[in-house]
Amino acid sequence: MATVNDNYRKLKAGYLFPEIARRVNAFIEANPDAKVIRLGIGDVTEPLPEACRVAMIKAVEDMGDRSSFKGYGPEQGYAWLREKIAINDFQSRGCDIDASEIFISDGSKCDCGNILDIFGADNIIAVTDPVYPVYVDTNVMAGHTGEINEKGEYEGLVYLPVTAENNFTAEIPTQKVDLIYLCFPNNPTGATATKEHLQAWVDYARANGSIIFFDAAYEAFITDPSLPHSIYEIEGAKECAIEFRSFSKNAGFTGTRCALTVVPKNLIGQAKDGSDVELWKLWNRRQSTKFNGVSYIVQRGAEAVYSEAGQAQIRALIDFYMENAKIIREKLTEAGLAVYGGENAPYVWVKTPAELTSWDFFDKLLQTCNVVGTPGSGFGAAGEGYFRISAFNSRENVNEAMRRILDKFKS
Repeated sequence: MATVNDNYRKLKAGYLFPEIARRVNAFIEANPDAKVIRLGIGDVTEPLPEACRVAMIKAVEDMGDRSSFKGYGPEQGYAWLREKIAINDFQSRGCDIDASEIFISDGSKCDCGNILDIFGADNIIAVTDPVYPVYVDTNVMAGHTGEINEKGEYEGLVYLPVTAENNFTAEIPTQKVDLIYLCFPNNPTGATATKEHLQAWVDYARANGSIIFFDAAYEAFITDPSLPHSIYEIEGAKECAIEFRSFSKNAGFTGTRCALTVVPKNLIGQAKDGSDVELWKLWNRRQSTKFNGVSYIVQRGAEAVYSEAGQAQIRALIDFYMENAKIIREKLTEAGLAVYGGENAPYVWVKTPAELTSWDFFDKLLQTCNVVGTPGSGFGAAGEGYFRISAFNSRENVNEAMRRILDKFKS
């Protein structure tokens, strides 16, 4: 009989969001007239920018003409898209990133997991806590951890707690770690990192031969001009960091699927025999073998983000969601709740009231306000006692959800 990958059996019974869906569906089945508002999963709600739609329609027409038809594209992505990304997202901010160091993919979530293919199984891995669950679960699947304990922590991972007590800023480890996951602006807490904080991480990584996995999926939501958008704004980062970005949240591509990963060509890992290995070559080989590239149509849509019209339209999208975040922050504060984030990120991180657990607060909001959020404990042990509210929804739904919560908690 065929055997299975036993590492999957170490995973928690259910991924966070399927468990949320199960509870919400059970509530709706029991209360069919309830008008549930979902502010949990970080999925966008507004239409694709017009510039992207127009470009994609033109690309579809290209596919109907033999002279402009595209079959297999380059696994790394079309040069015309990578060049625009390099110029607009990196070089414009003083980052020495070349188009050849950019790999187009179908999602930063995928890349955050797939990147483990090019790293060994004996690395010591550090994650912040709370953390985007994909970072942890993909390491479990790859066999990089032991079993899970009663706190929900996996043996073999180094957890770096981030809470209100440390201003949601993880302390540099006192021990040596090899792979470090950082996400700023942070999902789920909405916290940001200063240049000084990231410089400390880069200095640590260079001193210890570590690699930083820097998830910048929400960089477009940064409003503070003093905050870095890319790890490569930090001196020395090209020697120790891989960056992940996405078109999902800034341009509404969650269902369209387009993202990118930056692997600097001078980034080095070590083989078991002690020799140096260029990580760019390994990632290029991995993508060439396991990935056939993002469709021509989608890449033309992503390219349009960098047009004058595209830039104005995605700015309007970001401003819309950030206004939602402002409303959520203000109304939850008015309701007497302690709130964090929501100023440079589309997530508001809420301290649960009256000693309620994260799931207790989830059930309370669902049952009394018909509003869905995300329990902080689903992001890690240090997330217990917190709750994530997403700004990704219509203005009407955000206003109504906040009205319900205010009515319930202010009285």
